[in-house]
Amino acid sequence: MARLTRAARTVRAAWAVRTARVSRLIRCAVALGVLLAVGACGGGSGGHDEVTVMVPWSGDEFQAFYAAVKRFEGDTGITVDVEITRAQTQQLDAAVAAGAPPDLAMLPSVGAIDRYANTGSPETRLRPLDPAMTKDYAQPFRGLGTVGGKVYAVPVKADVKSLLWYDPAVTTSRPRDTLTDLAALSGPSSRTWCLGLASGPTSGWPGADWIADILLEQDSTDYTNWVAGALPGGWQSPRIRKAWTTWQSLMAGSLRSAAEQDFTGAAAGMFTSPATCSLAHGALGAIGFPPTADPKKPYDFVAPDRGRPLEVSADFVGRFTDNPAATKLIAWLSSADGQRAWVGAARSFAISADSRVSAADYRTPAQSQIAAMLRPHSGRTLCFSAADAMQPDVSAAFYRAVLDYATGAQVGALLKGLDAVQHAQRQGPPVPPGNLCASPG
Repeated sequence: MARLTRAARTVRAAWAVRTARVSRLIRCAVALGVLLAVGACGGGSGGHDEVTVMVPWSGDEFQAFYAAVKRFEGDTGITVDVEITRAQTQQLDAAVAAGAPPDLAMLPSVGAIDRYANTGSPETRLRPLDPAMTKDYAQPFRGLGTVGGKVYAVPVKADVKSLLWYDPAVTTSRPRDTLTDLAALSGPSSRTWCLGLASGPTSGWPGADWIADILLEQDSTDYTNWVAGALPGGWQSPRIRKAWTTWQSLMAGSLRSAAEQDFTGAAAGMFTSPATCSLAHGALGAIGFPPTADPKKPYDFVAPDRGRPLEVSADFVGRFTDNPAATKLIAWLSSADGQRAWVGAARSFAISADSRVSAADYRTPAQSQIAAMLRPHSGRTLCFSAADAMQPDVSAAFYRAVLDYATGAQVGALLKGLDAVQHAQRQGPPVPPGNLCASPG
């Protein structure tokens, strides 16, 4: 993980750590069992003119966020230290356990919101937020940051995962996003799907999204019961097994190589000459379009018909300290101005669930078209991402099982193991079935 300080604002490759916080970093390093070189763990800044925020992003996704942060710094004079890590769960857990959490953190799942709001010492738990911060956000996003009737996190960046991407110059006939149509497009060749499953400690999540999306098309009631741990048969039910085997059949020759392919570079195969793949599945921000891909022209997407629920997700930000600067930053990130700055930043692929952000605020047509699906009267039903709505241990096991499946493991044994992980949880699911899917409004 790296901390972006003032030096890094001048020279992007230069990373520095403030010496006054060395002791916090050492405590976190001990908790991790290894001394990490730069910005290893968080720690509330304690000052009123400085705030720390932990994020999991890199590349364009990070640059767009940081452009919004720079706007906040210029308006307030507050210094924002950004801690960057792909091992978000592990780093945040270690920082909280060491008593040195960051002021703010992007939380990796709804399950994480529930856990950080309820466990640990009072000094390291999430702090309740002003409910007004979320009142203009669409459902189901708005309600998912609430625990025990209090708001603990704001969905500052949203995504729609049920999207099928293609290059019109290569795929000249606009595809349809149904299992029957996708099966006709797929085959034994590894040149159909741009699929990457590698993502550090969370490797496997793109496949988990695929499996969840397939189940949504089959039966949305089974989907909500599965996530809530209330589906008869659990992970070993025929519906869940069918979703896994359907995904394997669709991916065909693309699957085995995907375990070592980084998810951020998978879609680049659409734009090589000759193209090495032609279709990709997932959210705009996660597809990883290369810089050579003009965001206004060469790629397009199709979404499911309005009668089929969309799988959606969000990055939530929560506050771990009482630092007034942190309160100001989280209020700004959740405000209409903060959201507009983020979605309109150069190289941004962000989508906002805030109803005050209009189509004209987005950088690209693709962003505004996707955002329209999250608006009231869109006619859509939005179902939150399954893995992101499970307890963190279950999500991690789901991702691991996807990787094992991609490399040849038998689905029956994997699903049996996932049932065992589910049954070992001391807490119930963090999202009641009735809160998982909603019409935006």
